[in-house]
Amino acid sequence: MVTVDGGWPGPSARERRKVAGLLGAWSQGSGDAAGVTIVDGLIASACPDEMEYAALARQAPWVLLHMPFRDEPAKERRALAAAAGIICPSVTGAREIQALHGLTSVVAVPGTEPAPVAEGSTPPHLAMVAALHPNKAQLLAVRALALVADQPWTASLVGSGGMDPDYAAAVETEINRLGLGGRVRMTDELTGSALAAEWHRSNLTLLVSRSETFGLAVTESLARAIPVVVRAGTGAEEALTLGTPDGGIAPGAAVELVHGPGEEDPEPLADALRTWLDEPEVRERWRSAALKSRGRLPGWDATALAVLAAVTRGVAPAAACAAGGG
Repeated sequence: MVTVDGGWPGPSARERRKVAGLLGAWSQGSGDAAGVTIVDGLIASACPDEMEYAALARQAPWVLLHMPFRDEPAKERRALAAAAGIICPSVTGAREIQALHGLTSVVAVPGTEPAPVAEGSTPPHLAMVAALHPNKAQLLAVRALALVADQPWTASLVGSGGMDPDYAAAVETEINRLGLGGRVRMTDELTGSALAAEWHRSNLTLLVSRSETFGLAVTESLARAIPVVVRAGTGAEEALTLGTPDGGIAPGAAVELVHGPGEEDPEPLADALRTWLDEPEVRERWRSAALKSRGRLPGWDATALAVLAAVTRGVAPAAACAAGGG
């Protein structure tokens, strides 16, 4: 594992040169790389020249692309075209890459660590585990919670406010404006026993990001038998149904939400929350489905085997597994 410091996704020329050296771009076309190199998509997409130099030197690396870099698609397209292949974490992500760049990808679904079953709380406790950022839509969640304030519940927003301090401040202001200061807690980022305790007291998780390639918070929640409400049409919905057989009951709900600029309507999310809060049979059905999903989630060994199978086949982008395959 090699850590590359830098201002990603906007590295300096010196930082890009370091990446080029690590990728073997100056190897004079020997093709004698020691093993297979896999580079994070955030780095690769910012270094198209260096990726192309490495390919010319017959040292083309694979790219692990968590999500497309939409700010500069032309640069990313060049970098990915120069790669030995692309690995992404979901069918949803692979379809986005296909649509944006015309390249197919190998899908290696992230694994999930086993975890104890959450006990939950009375009144019900809801958790939203994500950095405070406009894409994660905490403002939408807070406004939806305000619409069900007549019901008993508590909630936590678990995530760093450092990625977008202005947005974090706006979320805190909205919580207070809506009179939810005593019910919605902003914890900042939690790790270790503090995060484990937050999971253990939770009855429901929310992940309503505008764009989500997969959503590890979803499978981490299901590993604890906690149902999840997600935004429909995102990779979070794919993660929600990962452990659900065809025709089975999903461990939560995928809510259709307006995806676009400006303020989003919180009513659909509030309706889903109210149904869960009002109807004990819904809570029991989702919880039971989450318990069943918990035993079906793939581990990291399955992820490693999928990646190993891809890189040892030497699949190039034009011939890699289609978006629907692994």
